[in-house]
Amino acid sequence: MQSVRKVVIPVAGFGTRFLPATKAMPKEMLPIIDKPVIQYIVEEAVASGIEEVILVTSHTKRPVEDHFDESTVLEGWLKAQGKKQALKEVQAISKLANFVYIRQKGPYGNATPVLNAMPVIGDEPFAVLFGDDVFDCERPRLRQMLDVYEKYGDPVIAAIKTDDAGTEKYGIIDPGAKVEKGVWQIKSVVEKPGPKKAPSRLAGVGGYILTPDIFGEIKKLKPKKGGEYVTLDAIHALMKKRPAYAVEIEGDYHDTGTKIGWLKANLAYALKRDDMARSVRNMIKSLQ
Repeated sequence: MQSVRKVVIPVAGFGTRFLPATKAMPKEMLPIIDKPVIQYIVEEAVASGIEEVILVTSHTKRPVEDHFDESTVLEGWLKAQGKKQALKEVQAISKLANFVYIRQKGPYGNATPVLNAMPVIGDEPFAVLFGDDVFDCERPRLRQMLDVYEKYGDPVIAAIKTDDAGTEKYGIIDPGAKVEKGVWQIKSVVEKPGPKKAPSRLAGVGGYILTPDIFGEIKKLKPKKGGEYVTLDAIHALMKKRPAYAVEIEGDYHDTGTKIGWLKANLAYALKRDDMARSVRNMIKSLQ
């Protein structure tokens, strides 16, 4: 069985929920404290064993590409100023992995960037992570997913427990047979069914481990009502031919694609930092 070496991260969206802040700045570059959201995701992938990061971008996402490139002018200035720690942190960013950039082409939906990456993926299994989903876990979210893939050799969906409101936001998994603690062989996935029709409270959130036969299923997809082509639909079709598994991620999930989720992530990470926790607690008390 081939190991998973590559991750696809779609970053071509407009980030309309954060306008006007994202008019000239990609939403993936919004900071959690002092590091952009996209860097948290890339660092997690690398910590999980990923060697190649495929960022599917658009013409508005040059700052994302620049962030993971060398910055000789900045590095020279930091060196001249004796800012050794900052210099070390900046230099490490471009060395995280081998970065590949693909301009997104095709119809609306998260299946399009996955299909765009097919020439780079080739005949290999690969991961898909999204630029909004940040997980704070003792063991990286992607590593938890890879552990399941390496055991069973079939597609894996990351999942979290959700509430009634979540059943109207996420694809909800009918977990079928439980194969081990926190892992199910999926029976089906229902897109945003609502609390009354939801087969469980297990939401497919956080990304996928996919096998290359997913590309054939994506090519056969028909658009949903709003014209969207959805990767989860292709996974559901693939499940007619092979098993797929859901793993409930152990850790804290932050949906930084919403304003409240992004703000909560900033507070959560700040409260874990020795240099900020006390000041943040005092600030929160002062605002109550």
